[in-house]
Amino acid sequence: MTTATDAKSGKGHKDENFPVASRLISPRHRGPILAFYRFVRAADDVSDHATLSPDEKLRMLDGLEAALTGKGPTDPEAEPLRRALAERGLSPKHAQDLLDAFRLDARKTRYADWGELMGYCALSAMPVGRFVLDVHGEDRRTWAASDALCAALQVINHLQDCAKDYRSLDRVYLTADTLARHGARVEELSAASASPALLAVIRELNEGCAALLRESAVFPSIIADRRLAMEVAVIQSLAESLAGKLRTKDPLSERVHATKPEALLAAGTGVTKAILQRMTGRGIRAQAKLAP
Repeated sequence: MTTATDAKSGKGHKDENFPVASRLISPRHRGPILAFYRFVRAADDVSDHATLSPDEKLRMLDGLEAALTGKGPTDPEAEPLRRALAERGLSPKHAQDLLDAFRLDARKTRYADWGELMGYCALSAMPVGRFVLDVHGEDRRTWAASDALCAALQVINHLQDCAKDYRSLDRVYLTADTLARHGARVEELSAASASPALLAVIRELNEGCAALLRESAVFPSIIADRRLAMEVAVIQSLAESLAGKLRTKDPLSERVHATKPEALLAAGTGVTKAILQRMTGRGIRAQAKLAP
C-alpha cells in the first residue's frame, strides 16, 4: 500500500451522519465542497487505517499535502480540490489544518481535558465549516458560531463511536480528567455496555456539546446565503437531536445514530426554524449585528 487511494475505505459523502453539500446548497458551490470532502475523506481513511504504521500514515498525508499545494507529484485524491481552489482563488489552509489533525491521529491517542480536545477540534472540525463559508463568500465574523457547531459535531461523533475507536484504533477522545473525576477506566470501553461511571463521563462531555450547540444556535440567522442557511439549520437540528439521544442512551450497547425517519424529522424542523427566523426578521437583525 503506497498511496492514499490504496487506503480508501469506500465511504462517501452520503454515508456521513450529517448532510454534505446536499441539494439545499447552490449547485455552483457543490463542486468545490464535494472536492474538499473527497480530499478530506481520503486523508481520514489514511489516518484511520488499521494496518498502516504511524510513519506510513504520515508519509501518505505529507504526499497529499504536497500534491495539493503543487510542491509534489499530482495525486488523484488531491487534484480536484487543487483545481477548485485555484478556480476560486481560495487558500489550501483549511485542508492543511485538517491534514494536521490527521497527523495528530496517527501519533496521539489520548486527550487530557476539554481544552486539549477543543484544540484538536480546531484542526479536525472547525476548518470544514470555515471552508464552506469561504466558498460562499460569507463574512468571517460568522466563524465563531460555525466553530461551535463543528466542534459539537466532532465530539458527538467521538461519543457515538467511543467504543469502536478504542477497540479498532486504541484511540480515546473521552478526556482523562473526566474519566478520573467519575472513577472510570479507559478499558471499560471494551465492555458490551457502559458502566455507570463511564456513562457519567459520556453525559458530562455531551453537556459540553450542548453548550456549544447553544452558541451555534444563531448560526443559520447570520448567514447571508439563504440556501446555506437552510443547510446549516438542518445540521444544527440533527446535532441537537443526537445530543438528546446521548443524554439517555448508552453508545456501547444502543444505537445513537439517527434513523432515516429521525433525520428527516430533524431536517424538517431545522428548515422550518430557519424560515421562521427569516420571516420574522430575526435573521436580518442577527446579520445586522455583524455589520461594522
